[in-house]
Amino acid sequence: MKFWKYQGLGNDFILLEDWDGSAPKDEKFVTKLCNRHFGIGADGILYLQQSDKADCRMQIMNSDGSEAEMCGNGIRCLAKHYYDYNEKKERITVETLAGIMILDLKIESGEATEVTVNMGPPRLKCKEIPMDCRDLPTDEKGWFIESNILVDGRAIKGTAVSMGNPHFITFDPFKDEDIDKLGPRMERHGLFPKRTNVEFASFDEEGLKARVFERGVGWTLACGTGACATVVAAVLTGRLPYDVENRIRLTGGELWVRLPKDLSAAYMRGPSYRVFKGEIEDW
Repeated sequence: MKFWKYQGLGNDFILLEDWDGSAPKDEKFVTKLCNRHFGIGADGILYLQQSDKADCRMQIMNSDGSEAEMCGNGIRCLAKHYYDYNEKKERITVETLAGIMILDLKIESGEATEVTVNMGPPRLKCKEIPMDCRDLPTDEKGWFIESNILVDGRAIKGTAVSMGNPHFITFDPFKDEDIDKLGPRMERHGLFPKRTNVEFASFDEEGLKARVFERGVGWTLACGTGACATVVAAVLTGRLPYDVENRIRLTGGELWVRLPKDLSAAYMRGPSYRVFKGEIEDW
């Protein structure tokens, strides 16, 4: 079985061409390949599949064997592969569990080097995230914006956003050692029936930055949906402007996200890289 290794800002993936849908997707297979000591090593596996609704379909399995609805860095890597190895289209559509995404590719020397993704509109109602807000304060629209949740008896202020997958973004100031402990605790908070990604965001002299604890993966160098969700939270709370490309710095590098005033979409721009390719002999 052939495979390709890709990364976007250090968020790395194994890509399998799964046109007939026969590639294994069970937890044992996924965790074995993603293991960084006994396998290829990755944050997840991207399955490039046929679609009757779009140019292609992306299925993504996290390194713990769970399935993700969407992955911003992963879809840029998949788009690069689709252009480089399949069809030379500078705009492609990709079917995901979060809907059909439209991607525009920048081409240099015959290869896709940068991808802009229309991530679709951010989803802000608690039931869409999903988040159990029955006993929590929300605004008149049913959005959970700059409100508190309790984590081990500690009130943490944040905003809940779905970019096809759930996110909780906090701008509360924390020490690094506190963030290290809170990430995994908040991922499995009882208010999130499908767990949640967690973004610890802040501003410094260079602008917005964030550390991400990714659902089903752990601490990650970058998260594309997390970058979008963080910019959405920053814009909604008046920390960043609408209708401009806002830069966000993640541990592995930078992404640019634009949020229109009407919240009709979130546009994410960033690079993708092919690292190597190989063949799996025993699976």
